[in-house]
Parts: sequence; structure tokens; C-alpha cells
Amino acid sequence: MGPFRADVNLELTQRWYAQAEEWGCDCGDCRNFLKLAHERALPAPVLEMLDKLGVPPGKATYVCEMYPTEDGHCYEFSYRLAGHILSGEERGFVSWGGGSVLFGHECYPYGAPDFPKPHFDLDFLMPLPWVLEEATN
Repeated sequence: MGPFRADVNLELTQRWYAQAEEWGCDCGDCRNFLKLAHERALPAPVLEMLDKLGVPPGKATYVCEMYPTEDGHCYEFSYRLAGHILSGEERGFVSWGGGSVLFGHECYPYGAPDFPKPHFDLDFLMPLPWVLEEATN
């Protein structure tokens, strides 16, 4: 993926996600993210990557609405993967799929404290539309 290279243990990753719960915050921003995830309305490159990894979109290990944009909101959301980063971690976020992506180590793995080691995080920074009928938070 771009400048990033990783060795992902798909079996361990998929086993963990099979028993994991969905992202659990019920604030409006997170419910908006989950609605997009359930409807498979996240950006196509994100869904393609998650499908290749066998990771359900609604089971993010970190979600945060960062700021409003002209077309919705910029979100940061992560998925933990079993394996090793081989190259690219020092680059920080790079442009990818209509937003940015980073391979790294999320310091707030709220949804994955029991994830098998070694692991790293696939972190996206993406503009997402507001799809809830209610106003933003």
C-alpha cells in the first residue's frame, strides 16, 4: 500500500475479528461512522483493503471525527492487524484512496487491548459524508 510494506498474519487477524465486537461508542459521530460501515459506504479503497484482510468495516479499533469538511467530516479510524511493519512507518500519513493512510502503532487501541502480538495499526484519515438524519454533535 503506497510506501508501506507489512507482513500480516491473516489467520490471527481474522480469528480476533471473528470474536470482536463492533466499535462501541454511541455518540452521533461514531453512529454516523457505523452507519457508513454497515451500508458499505466507506470509501471503496478502504473497503477493498478490509475485504482482502477479512476485517469487518464496523469493527474498527479506533474512531474519531476530527473536523467538518465541505462534504461532511474528516474521520480518523483504525484497524489492528497481527504482523510486522516491514517499511514505511517513519513516513507518517501519505495520500491514498481519497484521503490518507498510515501504518503505525495507535496509542489508544480502545477496541483492541487483547489483540495478539506482534501487531500494528492500519490508520485512515478520510473525509466521510454525514448520513444520519440528526444534526452533528
